[in-house]
Order: sequence, then structure tokens, then C-alpha cells
Amino acid sequence: MRLFKLMLKLMVVSIFVVGFAGPAMAFLDNKFEKELETEAVAVKLVRDVQRGGYDLVTTHDLKKWIDSKKDMIIVDTMPYEDSYKKEHVPGAVQFLFPIPDMNQWDTKETGGKTEEDFVKLLGNDKNKLIVIYCGFVKCTRSHNGASWAVKLGYKNVYRYTGGVFGWKGAKYPLEKVE
Repeated sequence: MRLFKLMLKLMVVSIFVVGFAGPAMAFLDNKFEKELETEAVAVKLVRDVQRGGYDLVTTHDLKKWIDSKKDMIIVDTMPYEDSYKKEHVPGAVQFLFPIPDMNQWDTKETGGKTEEDFVKLLGNDKNKLIVIYCGFVKCTRSHNGASWAVKLGYKNVYRYTGGVFGWKGAKYPLEKVE
């Protein structure tokens, strides 16, 4: 009887281990795959920043800048109707940029707007703080906007990589166009 109970316990433990080992291993494998994805995003971001010549700002630092009423221009590079109108970082103005790299100015990709329109939006002070964002870290609209601001001679350009998703994740309020 004692041997039977011991074998029964071993069977229960074996079933438990086998039943949970598979999902646990899948979780670990998934964890490693997610890390690989994170690495790819981080390296691409660093390379974009190096190519673009701008700096980065975090969600919490941008919120502090806004709360302290820092003199800056915040530019949302998402489409007006589909994104900006529905929700954007408080105080942001909209200027569309494309997702693929825009090495040459292309008015088809900027909603018909020209380099001169972008300069007019950013203003004449080339040292003014400019923050440019899009939807989320992988979105490269903000890279295009920040790169073009630098190309046009602006010196204090930041890309807010978290974008609308990061802002929502921090549970900060968004604005919308009424």
C-alpha cells in the first residue's frame, strides 16, 4: 500500500512537471525571441538617431517639459484624420511625414506640404526646442520629421520615440480636435 501511494505521488508529480514544463519552455523560448525583437528595434533606433543627427526624449521627460511650460514646438507626424484629430500629445501641431525614409522632399508623402511649409511651422529660431513624434517606437515618421528639421538647420531637435502609445501607456491625457 505504501509503495502504491508513493508511485501514485510520483505519477502526479510527473504529470504536473510534464504538463507545465512544455508551456514553461515555450514561455522561455518566447522570452528569448522577444529579447531578439527588442534588440533589433533598439539597434535600428540608435542607427536612425545617428543618421538623423537629433536627440531622444522619454515620455516622462517630455511630460515634465510640457508641465514646466518649456518653450518648444511639438510636432505630430501622423495622418490628420486617422490619428492626430482623434488623439495627440497636448499642444502638438500636425505635419505629415511618411513611414519609409524620405531622403528627398516629396510633397506626395507630406500631404502636399513643402519644405517651406515645414520651416514656417517650426519658425525662424534655429535653436528653438523641437520635439517630433509619431505613434510608437517602431514608427519612423518621427525619424523623417526630426531628420528633416536637422537638415533644415535646426539645432535642438528631439525625437519622442514613445509617441501616442507611450503617452497612453503612462496614462497621460491626450488632446483631440473637436
